[in-house]
Amino acid sequence: MTLIFATNNINKVKEIRSAMKGGFDIISLKEAGIEKDIPEPHDTLEANASEKSKTIFEMTGQNCFSEDTGLEVDALNREPGVKSARYADEEPQYVDNIEKLLHKMEGISHRKARFRTVISLILNEEEHFFEGICEGVITTKRIGDGGFGYDPIFIPDGADRTFGEMTMEEKKQYSHRAKALAGLTEWLIS
Repeated sequence: MTLIFATNNINKVKEIRSAMKGGFDIISLKEAGIEKDIPEPHDTLEANASEKSKTIFEMTGQNCFSEDTGLEVDALNREPGVKSARYADEEPQYVDNIEKLLHKMEGISHRKARFRTVISLILNEEEHFFEGICEGVITTKRIGDGGFGYDPIFIPDGADRTFGEMTMEEKKQYSHRAKALAGLTEWLIS
């Protein structure tokens, strides 16, 4: 089955391909010949994911999916949440986002947070949603240089290292995106 993944983020494409093995051909927007940056104007992950998948479906008529992910920090009233990718600026820079979050967390001992991913799948003109959550804590400094986004400052529950210190295979066992994809994959093959 071929699915267009509505993203230009190569890191997300690699992670999705790694998690969705067997029978699925995942095509990025660039590989589909689509040079469009789809806005994320909504206040929820669900609405942003839906916006992206519906835009691509309208353009191509092909089965597709998109995702939106947010880091929700309890002590910051679930910031950065839906604004995670553009927390520090409209032009996403992982380092700036991390620095802003660490600055806001200075002196705060309650560091509980979660990554939450929502996937919108459009298959045969019908939309379906899947969600994955990974609970964890925010570190006080960057640790590790792997992964992307907030990975170097997030330790998932049950682990003793940040996502930034883990290989993609190690990260998969905790990952919010992998959990959402597991629900998607299970639904597709059932």
